[in-house]
Amino acid sequence: MRFLPLVATGLAAATPLAGQAAELGVTIEIPRLNVAEYHRPYVAIWVERPDQQAVATLAVWYDVAMRNSEGEKWLKDMRQWWRRAGRSMTMPADGVSGATRAPGRHSQAFTTQLDGLAPGRYALVVEAAREVGGRELLRIPFQWPPAGPQAAAAQGGTELGAVSLTLKP
Repeated sequence: MRFLPLVATGLAAATPLAGQAAELGVTIEIPRLNVAEYHRPYVAIWVERPDQQAVATLAVWYDVAMRNSEGEKWLKDMRQWWRRAGRSMTMPADGVSGATRAPGRHSQAFTTQLDGLAPGRYALVVEAAREVGGRELLRIPFQWPPAGPQAAAAQGGTELGAVSLTLKP
């Protein structure tokens, strides 16, 4: 796992007041794998404190189309997310759960999911698990609320490609 540095982009503004809107944007690359039996990965995206306690699940991509909600039984394969937040959630979760994604780049922005997030240090965590495949987890540290526009990235090695984080006050 390799981290790229968190860098400020543009002029820094004053730190937003608690409760003021800010945006966290995430772009996740799901690589195209040349394997005999390909399954789209399940992906969980969440925010955690430095002690690795989950404070907000932002998105969970899984097979929502399976009959009898059978896709939910495989959520526990995203082990870190499951232990920290998943087992206490009821799926499908409005505004959180969604279908798995095909290989390519996928972007999502989060605002209301971070309402009430106390100022401090956090990490964006992205975990992927794939049937007949592997698992991968990436962490990108960040400071909340953002003082100005910021960007950071991490590079996956197998189940995830490039993962980038942008923060906007």
